[in-house]
Amino acid sequence: MPPPRRPPNKWTVFVVVAVGVFMSTLDGSIVNIALPTIMHDLSVPLSTVEWVMMIYLLTVSSLLLSFGRLSDIRGRRWVYTRGLGAFSAGSLCCALADNAWWLIGSRAFQGVGAAMVMSCTQAIVADAFPESERGKALGTLGAVVASGLMVGPALGGWILHIASWPFIFWINIPIGVATALYANRLLKSGGCDGVRRESFDGWGALLLALCTGALLAAVTHGYDWGYASFPFLSLMALSLLAALGLIFQEGRVRFPLISPSLLRIRLFALPVLAAMILFAGLFTIIFLMPFFLIHPCGFSSRETGLIMVTPFVFLFLFAPVSGALSDRLGSRWLCTTGMVILTAAFVLLSRLEPDFSKLQIAWRMAVSGIGVAMFIAPNNAEVMSAVPSNFMGVAAGTVATVRNLGMVTGIALAGTLFNSVFYSLNGGLPLTVYRPELEPVFMAAFRFAMMSGVAIGGAGILVTFLRGPDRRKRSKC
Repeated sequence: MPPPRRPPNKWTVFVVVAVGVFMSTLDGSIVNIALPTIMHDLSVPLSTVEWVMMIYLLTVSSLLLSFGRLSDIRGRRWVYTRGLGAFSAGSLCCALADNAWWLIGSRAFQGVGAAMVMSCTQAIVADAFPESERGKALGTLGAVVASGLMVGPALGGWILHIASWPFIFWINIPIGVATALYANRLLKSGGCDGVRRESFDGWGALLLALCTGALLAAVTHGYDWGYASFPFLSLMALSLLAALGLIFQEGRVRFPLISPSLLRIRLFALPVLAAMILFAGLFTIIFLMPFFLIHPCGFSSRETGLIMVTPFVFLFLFAPVSGALSDRLGSRWLCTTGMVILTAAFVLLSRLEPDFSKLQIAWRMAVSGIGVAMFIAPNNAEVMSAVPSNFMGVAAGTVATVRNLGMVTGIALAGTLFNSVFYSLNGGLPLTVYRPELEPVFMAAFRFAMMSGVAIGGAGILVTFLRGPDRRKRSKC
């Protein structure tokens, strides 16, 4: 008999997973800077080209949890490697697109691959590392996500400077294919290769995709369409009906997408809810700050971009440190402190003045990044440690799904809060062209939105603290 196969080195597994995470995150941000060029080259209006970004987000968010469940059944190696293959094939279709609708459809295909990749990456890392090191590993994975968000706009600008926009997609293909082939060999016959004799709830996956996709589309466009408009109300009704159908479907199948037993695990349910609140708060800041920096402050797009990178720089620097600390201290106090720091950042940002220097603004943005970095890795490590190993894929997919839901909710909430005050103080006139005389009205609306973020942070502090003692900490007592 041949000798048993040695398990792969945990950090080699991490690097293979990190490549997939980096590519998926990068493609969510790199395309944004190319949209004006794509709009010009394909001769389409902004209302059409924005779907190049939107369809990717909707597809990924709608499928994450379902692919997480599939990875628990079919094996994480199977889902991850085929996800990289689908992502690479979608990138090829994007690069060859000669019209907007072909590009949008290709981005949806690419989003399916990205959802497969992102749905099980945390579970693969959690499988590879012992529980005592998961915080450090997941914190470092958080730094990879931050680097993808930081590098995307800069790399996209550089590619557009030396080549055309299809090269943004061409570069994915060799990296994605090579990583898929190596990961398929590296992860074979390991803990990521387990197969379970359970059926996959296809109808539940379809209903979940309809529910999530319709909700995200409605929330994202609610302000533009109007919250009493037919498209908004129709999408919300579709989301509600799909949710009711999903509840009925999950109650009648033997193997549901989300086992009810998971929702009864306090250290799964409350950290997941807290993560959604955190990302809603963070993206309230991310959405509104560029308007403040460009309009009242008068900074250039380049200066604004550099300032907006600040939270992600500190997320990149502090996430591994926070993760390593959580391996020793647990998640409850680190995550609660992170929420407190994010809430303090809202207070600091609400006191900004248009004549503040870039440094005065940047260090306040850094505070928000530190708060998020202190929260994410301990929270994710606790979620992955709280669930049974056979549900790690669902847990990882759930964490990724609520992250995207929080982002979209934060953007929608920020727009609603800002515009409600701006309209009421400005006689119902929209912010289409900024004029210096609008500064007092703009700042009143901006400060209201930022102070409302304090309420978001307060809710996050409460939910985070209520999780109680960590499972790992209690097991040592």
